Amino acid sequence: MDDTVKEVEILLVEDNPTDAELAIRALKKSNLANSLVWVKDGAEALDFIFAGGAYSGRKVENGPRVILLDLRLPKVDGMEVLRRVKEDERTRTIPVVVLTSSKEDRDVAESYQLGVNSYISKPVEFDEFARTVSELGMYWLLVNHPPVKK
Repeated sequence: MDDTVKEVEILLVEDNPTDAELAIRALKKSNLANSLVWVKDGAEALDFIFAGGAYSGRKVENGPRVILLDLRLPKVDGMEVLRRVKEDERTRTIPVVVLTSSKEDRDVAESYQLGVNSYISKPVEFDEFARTVSELGMYWLLVNHPPVKK
């Protein structure tokens, strides 16, 4: 694994290639996609976050500055990814933003009970989706002050 992986600012966890491409384009347009990693399922997300499998060469402590997480994922669902991130003291301070098509009250409630930092339903219209993703990136990478890692 090369050294650029330790510089990841955004981990995009999205199984839908169209939604992922739209998100990546929006972040690039705002100059926020230089250090982005896109994973396509929950198992790969957990491998990346916890430095397992194909990502065993990186350090958990060099986690992303923000995780954009879909809930409906193959292999391991987004709720389980969220649960694991927030239960582990090495990763619990990483902001997790659920970006999903689900508007179900139980998904919103469970996400917040597990410690999600923000829950956003994906806008259907392209321009609104792009604007939302861009604003998310700007806020979490440029405005928000994360805790200092020890």
